[in-house]
Amino acid sequence: MPPTKKVTVPTRVIGLISGTSVDGIDAALVEISGSDLDLKVSLLAGETYPYTPELRAKILAVGAGVAISMAELAEIDDAIALAFAQAAQNIQIGHQPATLIGSHGQTVYHRPPQGVRQKSNCLGYSLQLGRGAFIAHVTGITTVSNFRLADINVGGHGAPLVPRVDAFLLSDSAEGRCIQNIGGIGNVAYIPPRRGYWLSKIRAWDTGPGNSLLDLAVQHLTDGAKSYDENGNWAASGIPCDSLVAQWLQEDYFHLPPPKSTGRELFGVAYLHQCLKDAEPYQLNPADLLATLTELTVASIAHSYQSFLPEMPQQVLLCGGGSRNLYLKQRLQLLLPSVPVLTTDEVGLNADFKEAIAFAVLAYWRQLGLPGNLPAATGAPCEILLGEIHSQLGISRVDI
Repeated sequence: MPPTKKVTVPTRVIGLISGTSVDGIDAALVEISGSDLDLKVSLLAGETYPYTPELRAKILAVGAGVAISMAELAEIDDAIALAFAQAAQNIQIGHQPATLIGSHGQTVYHRPPQGVRQKSNCLGYSLQLGRGAFIAHVTGITTVSNFRLADINVGGHGAPLVPRVDAFLLSDSAEGRCIQNIGGIGNVAYIPPRRGYWLSKIRAWDTGPGNSLLDLAVQHLTDGAKSYDENGNWAASGIPCDSLVAQWLQEDYFHLPPPKSTGRELFGVAYLHQCLKDAEPYQLNPADLLATLTELTVASIAHSYQSFLPEMPQQVLLCGGGSRNLYLKQRLQLLLPSVPVLTTDEVGLNADFKEAIAFAVLAYWRQLGLPGNLPAATGAPCEILLGEIHSQLGISRVDI
């Protein structure tokens, strides 16, 4: 389906997201105009607002499957929504106010759809806390939220949702690009050269662990004193165990063809504990263990490209927190020797806040009545409007 153009005026939008690493809320204040090939986004302000330690611990516990009451779930939902609303208020300080918010919320559970491969027929399920109605109520700004639901309800994975934004902000007329986000979970969007029916040729999926296992390992190794390996410096002092990486790459998920999605439900605490058990015979020191887990992330990305891309890209553009892990970036470049590994910063889109920017765009498209998903990426049978609209009067609207 060719792009649909609409004449638009610049709109100030706030994009909000907290990823699977649960590091905090990424907030981006942007000015947006255009609709597809003429889409223009200017980042006016970007900031990450950490959760309180108490709230972060509760979110991680819920995501890990700790049983809580409905009352406790409601309390956490409201606390996350308030934190998101405060982030939206703070990012506007010193700027003209926004008229729209796009909030991804905080994912605490994601179950991909179960289709033919799983010998059943079940829609997927994905839960993001931080309800949009609460954010609209606190900020007085129309808020679009719950973006994944519409895609899931028609049989898609509800993920990844960013590839359509990547297509119009990061595509090139001459070369194919892989936009590789490395948050807690890694995901890729392959964007072919922008000619012909190029949108239908985009492919995207979750590649596997990004920072999730690394962060959990650092917390384990330091008894909680540290939450991540800054710049990958600790891992860089170690030596990867190739035998372990080869063993871990036998995980079924890595061999499942796209469309596919995953989360901490697979690559979380239980998975790390299995990795630690697998590593015992090798007697790895902490640096070697982190180097080996880093190698799993980059090897799963390279394996994913080699197995499922129609052709290798001319560039890989990294974004997300993992793009700042210099050791990880170097290891990925070694595994993809013929493809330059850069960051989206180097083509004009902020790598730290790209995901937040994307949800600002998705909210903007929702308000214009334009679809936000790409069926080739999510597995949905059709393009569809994404997100529930909550006005400052508390009225919700869902159009499918």
